[in-house]
Amino acid sequence: MSRRLFNRVVAGLGVVALLFAVAAPANAGSKAAEIDREVDQALAKLYASTPAAAELAKVAKGVLVFPRVVKAGFVVGAKYGTGALRVNGHTVGYYRTMGASYGLQAGAQAFGYAMFFMTDKALDYLRKSKGWEVGVGPSVVVVDKGLAKSLSTTTAKDDIYVFFFDQKGLMAGLGIQGTKITEFNPDK
Repeated sequence: MSRRLFNRVVAGLGVVALLFAVAAPANAGSKAAEIDREVDQALAKLYASTPAAAELAKVAKGVLVFPRVVKAGFVVGAKYGTGALRVNGHTVGYYRTMGASYGLQAGAQAFGYAMFFMTDKALDYLRKSKGWEVGVGPSVVVVDKGLAKSLSTTTAKDDIYVFFFDQKGLMAGLGIQGTKITEFNPDK
């Protein structure tokens, strides 16, 4: 490994360490009520700005919402956030989303996302897994502005639809491949 690449990797690891030092204490120590308030606010914003998400919510078997995910990296990157799973409008569990990456990347951003589980099978997969790695298991469709305009409850045929919202910061690319989602208890 060249000295230059080594320095970049070390700098990237420093950024990742800083990300977890900043994001983890604020999120990991959150109480359930705080996460629920953040999820309520995030869903209200999402539904107001994206009618397709509001329509899918009416027929979805469950909605997993991560109101704020922090992502940072310089060669080595990481992302982290906490959220709640809602079934029939009620929280039934709390989840973490985490991911790591390596490659051409630099920057930091915060964003939120909501996953609409359209089938009982997909929702059961999440609830029964001991850590779901997105990309393995149910089919996931990321909804962009173009698809959102044509998506309706009659055209939604995939297992899970994902909507991103409140993107802030600068970092190329937004996706959920390689993300691991695990259930946790925020009050412990």
